[in-house]
Amino acid sequence: MKHRFRTGRLLPAVGGLALMLAVLLGGCQRPAETQQPTQQPTPVAAPAAPAPAAESATPPAPPDAATAAASAAAAASAAAAATVNPSPVATAELPAEPAAASASAPVATTPEAAASAPDAVASQAAAPVEPVPEPEVATGPARPGESYGHVAGLHRVPDPLKLRSSAVMVVDAASGEMLYGKNESAVLPVASLTKLMTAIVLRDASQALDEPITITEDDKDREKNSRSRLRVGTTLTRGVALHLALMSSENRAAHALARHYPGGVPAFVAAMNRKATALGLNDTRFADPTGLSSQNQSSARDIARLARAAARDELLRDYSTTTGYVLPVGKRALQYRNSNRLVRRGNWDISLQKTGFTNEAGHNVVMQARLGGRDVILVLLDAADKSSRGADAERIRRWVSEGRPQTTLALNQRGGDAATAPGSRGSR
Repeated sequence: MKHRFRTGRLLPAVGGLALMLAVLLGGCQRPAETQQPTQQPTPVAAPAAPAPAAESATPPAPPDAATAAASAAAAASAAAAATVNPSPVATAELPAEPAAASASAPVATTPEAAASAPDAVASQAAAPVEPVPEPEVATGPARPGESYGHVAGLHRVPDPLKLRSSAVMVVDAASGEMLYGKNESAVLPVASLTKLMTAIVLRDASQALDEPITITEDDKDREKNSRSRLRVGTTLTRGVALHLALMSSENRAAHALARHYPGGVPAFVAAMNRKATALGLNDTRFADPTGLSSQNQSSARDIARLARAAARDELLRDYSTTTGYVLPVGKRALQYRNSNRLVRRGNWDISLQKTGFTNEAGHNVVMQARLGGRDVILVLLDAADKSSRGADAERIRRWVSEGRPQTTLALNQRGGDAATAPGSRGSR
């Protein structure tokens, strides 16, 4: 009896000890296996979840409570490790977001999207940006009241004669040889120098100069709201209108000439641009017959060519260089004078001239004058005022008269000096 009692008590104790040992061994082994995803992460796995392949390698857990609790703890530990240490491959492929990136840019949520995200970001960064329009094409100066040339800094380009105009061209009228140049190919608004082309187109049309034309509301300046002494309803001949347009730069007279052209002002402006092409004025375009529009643009080189063409017409030479003209209008008499003070002074031998001014263009002048025993064409664009324009002309006259143009002097738009042999075209 005593022996059977001990055996009966010992067997249950041994069984319970074995069961506890099995549970302990299973609990120690299972967490080590479930932590494998942090040791060998899958490159394309989402960083916030364990890799499915690693999860499938873990044997099924027994249905006891201790094992389930151990598995849950191991899974939470693996997820936390994956969040802190995401896949190194995915991190290297994602570029830093540019500062100007859109807030609505798509976020990659799949492996395929993550792989294509860098290409999408690169294509957005490389997208072309609309350029800000250049003052030369269709925009005004950045600062009101300042000319295109001054905004561009062309007047600061140094030159041997220390001229203050932004663009200069001096040409032998007979041969077309350039004697002096400064920014001569810079395209700038030319203001009322436009009226030389207005006169050429009118003469090409062979319209009767004694035919009366009348100033109307359509001839008022809507561009700059400038004043005119020709009131609405004033009637004058076509020849007088041309005379006042060239000599005194009368804007309503010039507009009325274009309005009485077959097809009106649009047809006249089209004819101006066709004539510019025929004369080889590649830097030139016109938008109106007066020069009030800043879209009337040209270069000093083209204006010199235009002046050579206009100087072939004796009438245009005479009309542009008359010192004054009296226009009877009813009981009144309008006294006009030449807009070029060098003509009024009488100490220059000028055979053709035209002045011009707008805020965008600055003070301009083109003249054909007798200097140093030959006819010379001078073009000055974008002087700061009438005084500096006149001073530049005087410097050029002294330079030519003293026989200085032994070589052609040209200054390009970048401000570099260039000296070329006589007869060359100089810098472009």
